[in-house]
Amino acid sequence: MSLGELRDLLERHARPDPTTAIDGVRICKADHAVPPESAMSGTVLAVIAQGRKRLALGDRVYEYGAGQYLIASVDLPVTGHFIDAAPGPPTLGLGMTLEPAAIAELLLRAGPGDLPGRPGTVRPGIAVSDAPDELLDAVVRLVRLLDRPQDRKALAPLVKREILWRLMTGEQGDVVRQLGLADSSLTHIRRAVQWIRENYTQPFRVEEVAQLSGMSVSAFHRNFQTVTAMTPIQFQKQIRLQAARLLLVNRPNDITGVGHRVGYDNPSQFSREYRRQFGVPPSIDAERMRSGAVPAGAALP
Repeated sequence: MSLGELRDLLERHARPDPTTAIDGVRICKADHAVPPESAMSGTVLAVIAQGRKRLALGDRVYEYGAGQYLIASVDLPVTGHFIDAAPGPPTLGLGMTLEPAAIAELLLRAGPGDLPGRPGTVRPGIAVSDAPDELLDAVVRLVRLLDRPQDRKALAPLVKREILWRLMTGEQGDVVRQLGLADSSLTHIRRAVQWIRENYTQPFRVEEVAQLSGMSVSAFHRNFQTVTAMTPIQFQKQIRLQAARLLLVNRPNDITGVGHRVGYDNPSQFSREYRRQFGVPPSIDAERMRSGAVPAGAALP
């Protein structure tokens, strides 16, 4: 029953702008097929109520559908699209931002034995599981608050905390709990990811980023690839190309300038890697995006 009610609620509240009156909660509806879109995942919970979505991260491919949820524990460059989206029944999903501070607070409040052991080794930054009834029920109650503005301010934070608790004690709980730990391996990798995103135009030495993350070079390489499915240099390239794509929407006639601005000194290399990533040269892709034929990016769910 929870999944059916969630589907009805999401369809009723879906808007062209996916944001909602509840902070950090998005509703997505797709009723027509679109090409795969590149974007940053954010640190999110994504729940599908109807339809299916396919997501690629590096050389890994994830699919999740009705009654399943996806956790992104690091803000990662992903490419995704809804599978067989059509007006018939549209694909419907909800996304909720995962806040490390809120997870940390719940960890402090947990009593002995409340949580299933300590987080283990670092895990991939994206994971998919079937949603238990308790989690779906809490998500439904969160979306119901869109119809109850007088209750929303007081109750939404409480329901969000319940959702986090269900995640922390569920199948992907060790990944979610690591988000709230200041000294976890995942937190160290998230720190490196943030540094690369903020400095993506500049060359760097992996040894320097490993030191920034508080890891040996070998441990950093191993854990970074486990979480992101990429090397640090490959990750930087993904960030550069996504940034270039956004810039090209407003500067379609300055291919060389855009490439240089995101860190490419060689225009030929920029065009070659751009085409490999997005399937067409930057000039053609820029025109398609300006005409509205291809979105410039999309977030989860």
